[in-house]
Amino acid sequence: MLWKTRQESILQVHANFFIHLFTSSEQKYQSDRQLCNNVCFDEERQVAEKKEKNEPCRAAPLVITFPGFGLNSSEGLRRRKRDWVIPPINVAENSRGPFPQMLVSIRSDQDQDISIRYSITGVGADQPPNEVFNIDPVLGKMFVTKPLDREHRSSYHLRAHAVDMNGNQVENPIDLYIFVIDMNDNRPEFKNQVYNGSVDEGSKPGTYVMHLSAFDADDNTTANGMVRYRILSQTPHSPIPNMFTINSETGDIVTVAPGLDREKVSQYTIIVQATDMEGNLNFGLSNTATAIITVTDINDNPPMLTSRTFSGEVPENRVDVVVANLTVIDADQPHSPNWNAIYRIISGDPSGHFTIRTDPVTNDGMVTVVKPVDFEMNRAFMLTVVVSNQAHLASGIQSSLQSTAGVTISVQDVNEAPYFPTNPKHIRFEEGVPAGTSLTTFSAADPDRLQMQQTIRYSKLNDPADWLSINRTNGQIVTTAMLDRESIYVKNNIYEATFLATDNGFPAASGTGTLQIYLIDINDNPPALIPKESQICERMNRNVNSVNITAADADTDPNAGPFVFELPNFPTSIRRNWTISRINGDYARLGLRYQIYLEPGMYEVPVIVSDSGNPPLSNRSLIKVKVCPCDENGDCTTLGAVAAAGLGTGAIISILICIIILLSMVLLFVVWIKRREKERQTKQLLIDPEDDVRDNILKYDEEGGGEEDQDYDLSQLQQPDSLEHIISKPPGVRRVDERPIIPESQYPIRPVVPHPGDIGDFIHEGLRAADNDPTAPPYDSLLVFDYEGSGSTAGSVSSLNSSSTGDQDYDYLNDWGPRFKKLADMYGGGDDD
Repeated sequence: MLWKTRQESILQVHANFFIHLFTSSEQKYQSDRQLCNNVCFDEERQVAEKKEKNEPCRAAPLVITFPGFGLNSSEGLRRRKRDWVIPPINVAENSRGPFPQMLVSIRSDQDQDISIRYSITGVGADQPPNEVFNIDPVLGKMFVTKPLDREHRSSYHLRAHAVDMNGNQVENPIDLYIFVIDMNDNRPEFKNQVYNGSVDEGSKPGTYVMHLSAFDADDNTTANGMVRYRILSQTPHSPIPNMFTINSETGDIVTVAPGLDREKVSQYTIIVQATDMEGNLNFGLSNTATAIITVTDINDNPPMLTSRTFSGEVPENRVDVVVANLTVIDADQPHSPNWNAIYRIISGDPSGHFTIRTDPVTNDGMVTVVKPVDFEMNRAFMLTVVVSNQAHLASGIQSSLQSTAGVTISVQDVNEAPYFPTNPKHIRFEEGVPAGTSLTTFSAADPDRLQMQQTIRYSKLNDPADWLSINRTNGQIVTTAMLDRESIYVKNNIYEATFLATDNGFPAASGTGTLQIYLIDINDNPPALIPKESQICERMNRNVNSVNITAADADTDPNAGPFVFELPNFPTSIRRNWTISRINGDYARLGLRYQIYLEPGMYEVPVIVSDSGNPPLSNRSLIKVKVCPCDENGDCTTLGAVAAAGLGTGAIISILICIIILLSMVLLFVVWIKRREKERQTKQLLIDPEDDVRDNILKYDEEGGGEEDQDYDLSQLQQPDSLEHIISKPPGVRRVDERPIIPESQYPIRPVVPHPGDIGDFIHEGLRAADNDPTAPPYDSLLVFDYEGSGSTAGSVSSLNSSSTGDQDYDYLNDWGPRFKKLADMYGGGDDD
């Protein structure tokens, strides 16, 4: 390659590439970039007064010759030496032009012999962003067409091509590297405008507080992107104006002086400035941010009670009562572990009658009674209380003497309720003791024995069976009825009653006591047998031909089992037909004697059972035994069960005959109903159900939308032209809405009389009024009420003239049938009016 420049400084840069041909190209690129930047920076310093114009570092255009193979007339075709490494092209960003601005000139050694066309490819040429660079295809001059922005793209890689007029490649493509030289056109930017940090109060100098960082979009390998930090101000200035410092390179804020005290200053506001150009305030760009430093609390203030002594009083026998309120002062942060107070009683309460709870809002100590106190035992308490924080005191902080205080609690005497020393009280008695028997004395004691002398009265509070009474003055308990252990009010042999003891204090107080009487059982209940009814087979094996019976006794051992079972001697048939054998102490088996046959039926068998009491008690019980025939499984048959119930064979046959007769009557009734229904269906009706309109539902108040909306057959409303379809009807079937074809009845002919004058005058007056009424429609107007079809045999009514003065001929009424016979006789058939 051949380089031609106009500036000596640029030639020095490019000479490095010719000297160090075989060294790493990347390292040389970086070295040349730095050298070019230094040259540009030197120029900028020389023209510092023009810095505002942002003039780039410009040098004379370069000429680059394509390397490759060439012809030598003397040596012929031969390989050249290794190609030169082409240095990058440096272009300053934000150049003001004019544009297009020439960067370099590219030529081929063969441009003297043939016409060459030059072109460039790559990002910025024929790839997006397009047309940042272009080249004169004839002269080979490459231009930049617009200002470049290093922060958008810092370098471009292009390839230069040389071809002949036919598009054939003349030279191998060469790589062009264009580096955008950074200019200081970006201020440092903080990520946040406000930063929050914290530091413990009392921290030593050099304690880390927080970190701030600013980003500069310029090249951080140059001074343009090297940011330095400094503190502009601190608010407040207590205790000194410079309590903090910041590392100019890292942005770490640390303390530089002691004396941080949250109770005096809880928060500092610091303005931090970041400047590029390594902090040069003359050439660098700056920005600021705010750092808020909160001084966090440590437990450097022990809690102090507001008084050395406190006092309170409490009524005896009361719990959960606040008897004294201890107030405390703590300068640490409220509602934090450094402020929350914990109270302890260190002496004066060995029995644990009191505790101190902390009020979460006020931090006061509430002395509370958790165990009742007795005036007769302690009239006052002298407590020693110490207070501390939830968190331990900071290192080097000593507890205050005001953290300890004395609390005096006075006990107030109140009227206490009498109490029963033994509660519940247990006694033992045999059941059956008669009424009036004294059982015990159930007395109570009054705890008020120092200042109050009171009298106690007794009463009964709960006596379920009402067996007892108590003496009001001395508490002696006497029976009012016989005690029965088998009563429903006795549970597990114990009868329980409750009594009340009341003093005469003001107000009166009372206490309850429970008396439990254990009742010893005596033999006062005879045994009973179960079951009361059973059944056996008349002829079967011995196991099925017997009944198991059980004895039960309300008494307990030794007044219950084992029991003795036996049959009575009278009547003699009992022992002759039946036998009883004991299975064990509570069970026995009752059955028929061997080879004894009894008629099916119900038998009452008396059995005598005795308990083991001293003396023993006996009971005669009747067991109803049903003897019946059984099947092979040992179960009573149906007939046998009926027979056993006491019905004879005749009664059974009579019942069966009655059942058969009843079933026969039901069957005959059903057959008669079926036959009657069949006859009703086959019977012919006089009127065809399809033609009979008497059962139709006729609605007169429903108005349709017109003839077209009706879905019924309009032909039924038309006047028939002939009566053939009626005559052809089968006999016995007719329509009730058709004119009958039978001969009309002949009525006697009335004599012709003139028309009654009053009726005629009325009609004429009505016609005259209608004719003279201008609001009434003419009678000749078309009034359609319903469609009745075409071809009516009746004449048109439009020819009627209501105002006609001539006589009307009513003879046609004779042709209208018998229904108009009356009118025909009145108005027709005569010449005289």
